[in-house]
Amino acid sequence: MRLSPSLDGRPWPVGARAGRLARALAIAGAAWLACGSVSAQSAIAEIVAQYERFSADHPMEAGRSDPARARAGWPDETLEGMARRRAALLDLAEQLDRLDDAALTEAERTDRRYLRALIGWRIEGIDSDERRFAFVAHEGFYNTPYAVARGLDIRSQADARAWVQRMRGITRYFAEQRANLERGVATGWTNPAPVIDVAVAILRKQIAVPIADDPMLGALKAYPALLAEAQALISSDIRPAQVAMLAYIDGPYRAAARKELGIAAVPGGRAYYDFLLRYYTTTDLSAEQIHALGLSEVERIRGEMDKVIAATGFTGSFAEWLHFLRTDPRFYATSREGLIEKYAAASKRIDGVLPRYFSILPRQPFTIVPVPPELEEGYTTARGGGGGDFAKGFAGTFVVNTSHLDQRPLYEVPALSLHEAAPGHHTHGALTNENPALPSFRRSRDLLAFREGWALYAERLGHEMGVYRDGYEAFGSLSTEMWRACRMVVDTGIHVMGWDYARARRCFEENTALADINIDSELARYIGAPAGAVAYKVGELRIIAMRARAEKALGARFDIRAFHDLILAQGQLPMTLLEQTVDRWIAQQVAGR
Repeated sequence: MRLSPSLDGRPWPVGARAGRLARALAIAGAAWLACGSVSAQSAIAEIVAQYERFSADHPMEAGRSDPARARAGWPDETLEGMARRRAALLDLAEQLDRLDDAALTEAERTDRRYLRALIGWRIEGIDSDERRFAFVAHEGFYNTPYAVARGLDIRSQADARAWVQRMRGITRYFAEQRANLERGVATGWTNPAPVIDVAVAILRKQIAVPIADDPMLGALKAYPALLAEAQALISSDIRPAQVAMLAYIDGPYRAAARKELGIAAVPGGRAYYDFLLRYYTTTDLSAEQIHALGLSEVERIRGEMDKVIAATGFTGSFAEWLHFLRTDPRFYATSREGLIEKYAAASKRIDGVLPRYFSILPRQPFTIVPVPPELEEGYTTARGGGGGDFAKGFAGTFVVNTSHLDQRPLYEVPALSLHEAAPGHHTHGALTNENPALPSFRRSRDLLAFREGWALYAERLGHEMGVYRDGYEAFGSLSTEMWRACRMVVDTGIHVMGWDYARARRCFEENTALADINIDSELARYIGAPAGAVAYKVGELRIIAMRARAEKALGARFDIRAFHDLILAQGQLPMTLLEQTVDRWIAQQVAGR
């Protein structure tokens, strides 16, 4: 049964309720929904509150807004835990379906439809038993303790003791993930070799770090007794669990690895991929439609590239141009610190023009830091918008991979800064966190099409902003855009059309200036995390189309700052709901309101 959302206000099908947790969540809701004296507005507010309480039971989700609650433990990703979550989600879905859209305000209707969509997607993910894929290349359960440790806000001995207590649960967490992987082996849901290679490399690096230098201990250095206790815990429990996990993944799991790269090769894999496309793009575009759209974008961007190359005076072939960019030392930093400095300079240059395009900017600043050494091999080029809490004194982070400097071209620095920091991920994330009008579920990072579509739009906006200072930086922007267009072609090619590694690689080799290490890192990501990579371009193209509609309808009255403020005020929305919001805004502007 399909539980993905209908975003036009019609009801969604749901299954039978199950589980004591679900019934407990529903008791209060059923009573007040049946009571005519309670308004629909109160009902939606109560359902949202129930959903927030439900999310707070998941340590990682709760930790986004309340680190103290997250210290209680690690996610329960056993089959039993997933069944409890599914039952609770079904009850919440039924409550939302009983609401009368006509009795809600426009804002409440938007919240209802998005929350119902989000719940539907989560149920479908559980029904797919997707935790059988417990890791997707550089992202996986083995990184979770380190990610949590880097974001700790330890301000007292009680905080420190709570973290040590939580560390005691890591071995259980690893055991549960192994059970998920073993179930994957038993059912034919395994990762292929390129994804396993990245996971093995990360685990080896984590294990090789001396225990005294383990990143999980960083926040405990002010508490010597607890630090010693945690070191002993790593030595006796956590490190052996990591070693055992490495032996399993590099041994029995690798032996069972699927031979095909595409997810369609596993039982039910094509249906799962179709679900992932709906979830990540928040549209009903098929794999075939996305593939065709990607090919069209590759052709368009290639034409723009040819114009930029001609303007530089270069007279060789496209392949010769790429060779020139990949080998000329002027385009590469000579030190890790030097690369960080280039990103910092680009970010400050961008800051100088942001007020012309945005009337509302976040209070929270961001800092630029290198990718942790244990993660840099196989990690993406840069990543922004993570962490930070202005109210608690923490800046946002823009993380840059400073390894393999000969494959980190400087002409891509402005585009990546726009995408990952301002006005891309950092600006979006910080404004979302600072917006008191948004319910918590609208502050999540769930919707790739919105989040990454906006960040890719920010790269394109850089041309209007005058960020790209010469033809090389302009080409760098087009190269990163081509990278995202190739994703649409390659992801669908791998997972639906049976492409092999060499064919997938050619799209990047022949059309982008991406270095070899970046291409291989990206391919491992697409293979291990199907469908997610296509959301970038889908979201960007939808936002561009929304802006074009607004410009056409409003003419000289179109205010670019007001348009951008409107988009960023939404937090997160599926593309259909964002389009409806923009269309209402256009109508209000036309009417002079």
